[in-house]
Amino acid sequence: MKYTILNIIVLIGLSLLLAGAVYSGYRLAGISAEREQVKEDYSLSNSVTFGLFSIDQWRDRITDVLSNQIQGYHITKSQQRDILLMVEKQMHELVSKTVAEINQPKKGLGAKLKKLAFNTLVDSAELQAQVRPFAKTIVAKISSPESEARLKNIAGSKVNQLTRQIYDSVSVANYAVTKYVYKKYKVADPVTFNKRIDERLSELKVQLIQYVCIMLGCVLVALLLWLSLRKQVHLQTPLFVFALMFALVMLITGSFLPVIEVDARIQSLELELLNGKVEFKNQVLFYQSKSILGIVETLIAQPKPDAIVVGVLILLFILILPLLRLIAKGIYVLSSKKMGQNGIVRYLTFELGKWDMSDVMIVGMLMTYIGLNGILKSQLSGLNMHTESLNVITANGTSLQPGYFIFAGYVLFAILLSYILKRVSPHDEL
Repeated sequence: MKYTILNIIVLIGLSLLLAGAVYSGYRLAGISAEREQVKEDYSLSNSVTFGLFSIDQWRDRITDVLSNQIQGYHITKSQQRDILLMVEKQMHELVSKTVAEINQPKKGLGAKLKKLAFNTLVDSAELQAQVRPFAKTIVAKISSPESEARLKNIAGSKVNQLTRQIYDSVSVANYAVTKYVYKKYKVADPVTFNKRIDERLSELKVQLIQYVCIMLGCVLVALLLWLSLRKQVHLQTPLFVFALMFALVMLITGSFLPVIEVDARIQSLELELLNGKVEFKNQVLFYQSKSILGIVETLIAQPKPDAIVVGVLILLFILILPLLRLIAKGIYVLSSKKMGQNGIVRYLTFELGKWDMSDVMIVGMLMTYIGLNGILKSQLSGLNMHTESLNVITANGTSLQPGYFIFAGYVLFAILLSYILKRVSPHDEL
């Protein structure tokens, strides 16, 4: 009776652990899908096509700089003094030139009378003395608030007239995209949108880490429980079947979840222009997130035969063969000795591993990540600039995703199961 109760407790415990792993896989699929959608919305809204590469965006930012400069226009005391000196100089030269022309030798009685009248009525020295007060009047008029306001209005109208003539072909698409994502996330401006997206991505990242740890933790606890019951021969078959179900859950989950994410962006671009700043933030150059199944679908959808062949091979050797191996192992341990001796069952159980390339896929994805990460870092570093007028900072967000770690866990677990099965084969000595 004692062992029967123990068996029931063990099976219930394993069932709860399996349920936890299945639920974690379900939650990981939902959270990953949401995260991928959020990242796509963010990348679309902050794409360089609608930002850094958009004439409209440059027009708006430069217009803001010019408008600020126009609105901030004011003639300072120092500038007033410089203008006064310039006006005085020009007026003194004008008076001197006029007097000199009038005093030139004249022919004809009328011209001589005009010259005589001018020299009689006008004192050139007194006229020169009136230049400074007249120049002060002119500078005061120019510097008055009314004149400044008039100049600002004229300059502003010219800037607006010019900007209305500048547009590009993505303005309509940009408006439609912005309206869609702002409505979806219930925001009204890009600052609030980016802040809300960053907060949501942080929350989703924490949830992903939690459920990955829960799934792998359930598998680890099941292994430890199996290890503690290794001397209970009558429990080895149900324990092995549960282990196969754990492996199946990890295989399916790891196949559907994203395994690698490529995110390259210009984090910040600041350009000093006319004592103002033209600034672009978080301009996404490229974003892509793929699962193993996503990679297969992309390859098979290509019009090139070689890409289709590669996609089919990945599907066969990375997903279908591992699934067949798990099913064959289940049939082997649950079947009678006669069925266990069947050549097909034995081949699928023990020999098919030679064609299982899931471990190669893990190494290949890791090398791909290392290579992509290195290439992007090298290319993006060439865009970084730090000068007095231009400051560009890039960011590389390439990373391995939860699907990689789950699939890697499956590969290690499958290798362990193959080793255990060869040692505890229920039908024969191998």
